[in-house]
Amino acid sequence: MRAAILREYGEPLEIATVPDPEPDSDGAVVAVEACGLCRSDWHAWKGHGEWADDNVPLGQVLGHEPAGAVIAVGEEVDRIEVGDRVVVPFSLGEGTCHNCRSGHGNVCRDGLALGFQPEAPGAFAEEVAVPAADYNLVRLPDALEPRDAAVLGCRYMTAYHALADRADLSGGDWLAVHGCGGVGLSAIQLADALGARIVAVDPDDRARDRAATVGADATIDPGASDPVEEIRSLTDGGADASVDALGIAETCRNSVRCLRERGTHAQVGLTTDAERGEVSLPTDWMTRWEITFVGSRGMPPTQYQQLFDLVAASGIDLADLVAREISLENVSDRLAAMTDHETVGVEVITEF
Repeated sequence: MRAAILREYGEPLEIATVPDPEPDSDGAVVAVEACGLCRSDWHAWKGHGEWADDNVPLGQVLGHEPAGAVIAVGEEVDRIEVGDRVVVPFSLGEGTCHNCRSGHGNVCRDGLALGFQPEAPGAFAEEVAVPAADYNLVRLPDALEPRDAAVLGCRYMTAYHALADRADLSGGDWLAVHGCGGVGLSAIQLADALGARIVAVDPDDRARDRAATVGADATIDPGASDPVEEIRSLTDGGADASVDALGIAETCRNSVRCLRERGTHAQVGLTTDAERGEVSLPTDWMTRWEITFVGSRGMPPTQYQQLFDLVAASGIDLADLVAREISLENVSDRLAAMTDHETVGVEVITEF
């Protein structure tokens, strides 16, 4: 099969022929019909994460937002069958530990990160192997096409987990979203479906326009005014919840400082080599006003049905987030475009 392989950090991926994957006894192989291109892929491509012992090794097949059809299963697989249309979460649980059994498989201690570890080659490829298939693979609703399902693979389900589970967002709450790339736009669309009021912050005109299109009630250009003061003014005292969807020190601090009393900040964006995983915060101020700071990574596969139900009940059109369909050969150019924030919305590989 063909796959895109990381040979040198920041250099074009190698498109090469590699052996077809075989399923583990409890695993499955999925023919990839669509795979999203995410800023986490960019972090891996740039070699970020050394400060957290989390940089992706050279030789890795990248890609972690796939959807497709099951073409092989191991002898121990009971629930998943050949022919099933599925989406694959990037945070793969082993399925039997306390975290997995209690609905928190996204933080499984023995889990794998699809596309980021040698033990879990990614989905910038024609096929991808998935361990613990009965636990990790999620069947798609009939109405959901692979391209749109790929949107759910990382950014969308990460945004849902951050809002619904970690920040406990409710109808009528004010949400601030700092950074309107793929995960930021996903958070905006989902928060709108949950009945929240949304302020979106991004320096790019196109990103702010797209944010307004998918549900933002107000948008702010942080280069034109102080976003913290603007959010406090728009929300009559501060947001109830705020998301840093970019991962730089400025957006993280702005996200914290724009909150009202007892507000919740959700950190979704990963830092770059400028921050190296460390951001200074106004901890005395956070203590004074009982500000909550939570991290959010992926989503347990057991929560997908809730997300499917919300998408169906609210009439969300996932296609609104898709900015471009690309081929495997385009991936390197589109990763390079992320360096200067030249991408808007979600880009999806549909040609392998």
